[in-house]
Amino acid sequence: MPPLHSDQRVAVLADARNLYHTSHSLYSQNVDYSELLAGAVQDRRLVRAIAYVVRAEAPEEQSFFEALRDIGFETKIKDLKTYSDGSKKADWDVGLSLDAATLARKVDTVVLCTGDGDFARLCSHVRHEGTRVEVMSFGSSTAAELVEAADSFVDLSDHTDRYLL
Repeated sequence: MPPLHSDQRVAVLADARNLYHTSHSLYSQNVDYSELLAGAVQDRRLVRAIAYVVRAEAPEEQSFFEALRDIGFETKIKDLKTYSDGSKKADWDVGLSLDAATLARKVDTVVLCTGDGDFARLCSHVRHEGTRVEVMSFGSSTAAELVEAADSFVDLSDHTDRYLL
């Protein structure tokens, strides 16, 4: 795969729910999305940044969604569904995968900010299409198959002073 260079067009796709739960379970802190975006883009050209979020009717979530937009992320919002048995579900696996597969034809690099192993097959597909795939997540909670499927991996745990608030 090509090395990093300033002419590369980059799309950043952030699985906010995955990052939130991981950063809170490991460090009891929030992710600094401004630094996450800067670290993902580096000195390259940002084409699109999307944060996949879940609306759970928490009091602070609207200000979080607005902050993401102010930073430069487009927010895609899904409502948390509660089922009759009390279980709750809202994930963006299909939506994020469709966006990545579509954007892969328009960019040189897709940066996935998630540790979810369900995206390993997506990485293989995007790389097969000729697009570089980078993963940024917390190493101890990132699926090994996701790291192996990507061209590069940035362990956010190695840089908590930068990527956590």
